[in-house]
Amino acid sequence: MTGVDTNIIVRLLVRDNEQQFRQAENIFVNEQIFITDTVILETEWVLRFSYSFKPDDIRRAFKKVFGLPNVHLNNPEQMKTVLRLYKAGLDFADAMHLSTSLNQHTFFTFDKKFIQRAKGKTQCTVKEP
Repeated sequence: MTGVDTNIIVRLLVRDNEQQFRQAENIFVNEQIFITDTVILETEWVLRFSYSFKPDDIRRAFKKVFGLPNVHLNNPEQMKTVLRLYKAGLDFADAMHLSTSLNQHTFFTFDKKFIQRAKGKTQCTVKEP
């Protein structure tokens, strides 16, 4: 199994450097790939801020990459939940935070937008302390 960094995934998705794209593609074609949760989180941020990807574009890109038969995630079911919550309007990082806390009764935050966006999306209640 081979781990990849954010920049490998970004090169594969945006193809803004042809040589690096070919190298990234070669890795994804010839290796069993493991992508950490932290790399996924950083990749979303880079795609959104550096490349102006919209949430739907990011979701589609992740679904393509995560759907490859040689790509392995730390917790694929949790990532499905993250993508579902992200599609429902949560920020990607908030979706990741909440998806890891679904078995908890309550998730406290001072982020009013997070509270509003999470309302009714899970059985875990997101609220202010």
